[in-house]
This record gives sequence, C-alpha cells and structure tokens, in this order.
Amino acid sequence: MFFEAELKGKHFKINVIEGRHHWKVSIQEGESDWVHYTIKKIDYQELEQVILFLFKGSSYLLDVVGTDTEYTVYTRGSYRTVEIYNDEMLLHESLKKGGAIGSQSSLTSGMPGKIVKIMVEKGQEVKEGQPLVIMEAMKMENEMRAAKDVKIKDILVSDGDSVESGATLITYA
Repeated sequence: MFFEAELKGKHFKINVIEGRHHWKVSIQEGESDWVHYTIKKIDYQELEQVILFLFKGSSYLLDVVGTDTEYTVYTRGSYRTVEIYNDEMLLHESLKKGGAIGSQSSLTSGMPGKIVKIMVEKGQEVKEGQPLVIMEAMKMENEMRAAKDVKIKDILVSDGDSVESGATLITYA
C-alpha cells in the first residue's frame, strides 16, 4: 500500500508490502533515495488501540488517534501530528484541486495510474476547468482539468503510459 505523509514540514513517500512473515517498508524523504526496512511479524503485537513492535533491537510503543488525514502519534514520550494520505485520499485531493497537484507551470499525477486519453495538444490554449487528461487510477477513470487558463507548452506522456505519483504530465507556457 502506498502512502504520502507530512511531518514537521517534511514530505515522505511510504510503500508497505505485506508478506507472509514480514512487512517490507520503503520510505523516501523528499527527493532523497528510498530507504528499505523489513519488520518481522513475530516482533509485532497489537493491543487495545496500541501497537508494539521491535525494530533494529529497540522496542517501540505507538498510540495513534485520528481521522481522515490527520493523526496524532504518541511514541517515545512525545506526541507528533502526522498528515497521512493513502491512494484514495491522494486522488481525492488531486481531483479537488482540478487535478493540478504540482507547480503553477505543470500538471502532475497525484497518484500512480495509467493515461487513458490526452485531451489537448501542444500549443493549445485552454480555459480553467477544461479537461486535459483522463487517467485511470484505482479502477476509476478520472478527468484531470486545468486549474487556471493556460497554454500547453509540452505533453510528456502518451495514451497508454503508466505513470508514478508526482510524474509531470503536461507543462504550461
């Protein structure tokens, strides 16, 4: 399962793959390299809304309370507020912003998916709200729209391309 998180102004990408005897956890802070960890299921216990696990010879107790995207995590004697977005929440945020996650000069993918149809051409001027790309994500086709009036500078993807979260799809002039 893929997540993105914000903690103290830092952005993290997290990917968790569950195996029979362990979890493989990969974390990327900002644009740095991915760091990979393995957590054995034998070292993990879930108690009444508290998680206890061993990691690299240290014991961790986590108490997590929250809803939607904001969670308060208590561990090692302190509280931290973390915003967590799973694939569905990333898609929702992307669509809520007109599919314009990224800078004012480009359209980027809010989550991994497949480009179904490019609806504009290089050099075309488009109005705010006009469809730019149809992308399939989470078994749904989603129309990504212009967040403002723009002129298409370059189209960096083609119909049928698979893209990762954060990939630049279209740049604006």
